[in-house]
Amino acid sequence: MTAAHRAAPRIAIVYPGDAQARRDARAGDSRFAAVFDALVARGAQAEPAVYQDALAGEVRAQLLRVDAALVWVNPVEGGRDRTVLDALLHEVSAAGVFVSAHPDVILAMGTKEVLYRTRDVGWGCDTHLYPTLDSLRDALPGRLADGGVRVLKQYRGNGGSGVWKVTWADVPRARASGAARVRVRHALRGSVEQTLSLAAFLARCEPYFADGGRMVDQAYQPRLPEGMTRCYLVHDTVAGFGHQAINALHPAPPGAPADQAPEPGPRVYHPADQPEFQTLKVKVERDWVPAMQRTLGIDTAALPVIWDCDFLLGAKSASGEDTHVLCEINVSSVAPFPDSAVAPIADAVCARARAARESKR
Repeated sequence: MTAAHRAAPRIAIVYPGDAQARRDARAGDSRFAAVFDALVARGAQAEPAVYQDALAGEVRAQLLRVDAALVWVNPVEGGRDRTVLDALLHEVSAAGVFVSAHPDVILAMGTKEVLYRTRDVGWGCDTHLYPTLDSLRDALPGRLADGGVRVLKQYRGNGGSGVWKVTWADVPRARASGAARVRVRHALRGSVEQTLSLAAFLARCEPYFADGGRMVDQAYQPRLPEGMTRCYLVHDTVAGFGHQAINALHPAPPGAPADQAPEPGPRVYHPADQPEFQTLKVKVERDWVPAMQRTLGIDTAALPVIWDCDFLLGAKSASGEDTHVLCEINVSSVAPFPDSAVAPIADAVCARARAARESKR
């Protein structure tokens, strides 16, 4: 074994906070304490790297001294984005530090456009991409025909922001008028169904197309009330599951007003060997993730150390088996996650850190 491999890998965990939080940061007090402990148990030197744009210089200097950086920062939150952070991470990665998730990988996997680009790998459904507001205005009415229900999703966002369930509110004759109305519901927690003109809804969507933004359109999945399964992966291997019985866009009970839809419930976590998820696990590992990698051109070592796929149940197959439809991939800030993912995360990042150190020799 070389000296480079014998030396303890140095790993930073990057998460948001202000200057005071950076000064007071302690691994044991972090929400990633279990990951810190697992890294130390494997002989690594693990350190917190609290990030804020105003602290970018300090964080850059810190990350240039480590072998690997695990980054947990949302892409859009509180009016802020990752422009400064992503430039910093590009620089650090170019200097030989392993970064997960790398900004280029986030752009490939972690935006809603991935639903369109990978619609044919086996986890897709009827999916369309609107690169402009005009393309949405032209195509949406036809896709809502005959009682169709669509789910529109902005290019980047989290927490249900910019995700809308849409269907016609009017009979066909009224739809031909300039005042045609739609029923819409935002997936943000606390939102209720509204009826408004198609023109007013399109005006709400206009900001999503700013600065190169776009929207993805998927067919609504009627089995959504049966729950959503989140599949957690470390690189290309499933590390656990989370099941949420009541999630965003869950409809109101039969006969109840539309504004009485229940609030999302808790996510229940399970290990990777949970029996009821084994069919999904095999499809994800054997078929869908390799096909996604080929489509997006992402090597296994470049896949995020921790990421997840959200699946809804699709229509039953001809033989009566469940199918699954991908509704989102989360890459930028996947937390919390099942306890079963902690050891695989630590193993993977230690391996990547040692490989990064060796490559700089």
